[in-house]
Amino acid sequence: MSEREPIAVNIAIMTVSDSRTEETDSSGALLVERLTEAGHTLAEKVIVPDNIYSIREVMSRWIADPEVFAIISTGGTGLTGRDITPEAVAPLLDKEIAGIGELFRWISYQDIKTSTVASRALGGVANGTFVFCLPGSTGACRTGWDDVIGPQLDYSNRPCNMVELMPRLLEK
Repeated sequence: MSEREPIAVNIAIMTVSDSRTEETDSSGALLVERLTEAGHTLAEKVIVPDNIYSIREVMSRWIADPEVFAIISTGGTGLTGRDITPEAVAPLLDKEIAGIGELFRWISYQDIKTSTVASRALGGVANGTFVFCLPGSTGACRTGWDDVIGPQLDYSNRPCNMVELMPRLLEK
């Protein structure tokens, strides 16, 4: 089986938080670091407040942008009153990818045991754009990228990967 050349994916990063700033956003910074180290391109990075309509406004803009192929959000996936990222994002999805959240929680269980049940990490596809919603902790973002998202955005990953399902990107 021959090696395939890597394909750079344009990825947008959203940190959902009422309290983080660019200086204190270690989770968003880790995701930017990981995606650039993997040879991908940062399309945009923003911090949005824990507000369902603010999240949807930015997500919708990225989903409609033909140059954004994947979106990763961090934060707002827990169980507190301000954790509304899944409620904001789910209605925007054409298809949910249940395996993203399931796999994330299974891997997280190895480290944090049953505390992982409080995570509502999710994934899906909207307008051909892959969307991943991770918890806000830096450790969770590391796990999410290293063990779930990163391998799926690697065109050389076999037997399959999500890049193969991005026709707009493959046409370039």
